[in-house]
Amino acid sequence: MNITIVTIGKLKEKYLIQGINEYLKRLTAYAKVDIIELADEKAPENLSESEMEQVKQKEGERILSKVSDDTHVIALAIEGKMKSSEQLAADIENLATYGKSKVAFVIGGSLGLSKDVMKRANDTLSFSKMTFPHQLMRLILVEQVYRAFRIIRNEPYHK
Repeated sequence: MNITIVTIGKLKEKYLIQGINEYLKRLTAYAKVDIIELADEKAPENLSESEMEQVKQKEGERILSKVSDDTHVIALAIEGKMKSSEQLAADIENLATYGKSKVAFVIGGSLGLSKDVMKRANDTLSFSKMTFPHQLMRLILVEQVYRAFRIIRNEPYHK
């Protein structure tokens, strides 16, 4: 399975980079995982509603340019579906079983994802009703993808 994480923003924090790299190393036994970092749209702190939409639109265009037509897209969004680790594992296993070998998880910038990205998404995923920094979501996501493969293979994992 080929998994791509398409994300807005560059990761700067060493502790997050180290954690992500550790899980990416562990994931090599299960899948090919790539992370595509895209530039975030520069914007002032106080934006109007229409300016926020413009920022999300520009970031969304960058995201969609990295997703091929045959890719199953899962958008991470606060309003997405909440799932247990076991449910995520079952979803990944079903995608592999039914020939969806290309999966992209999409993490938007600080304002979220554009309407076009949400329309393109085949599924949505929410880790919580709480808001997390999108850089931290990257670490949480790779850990959960790793955990999903451990569950699929009936290998021990921390409960």
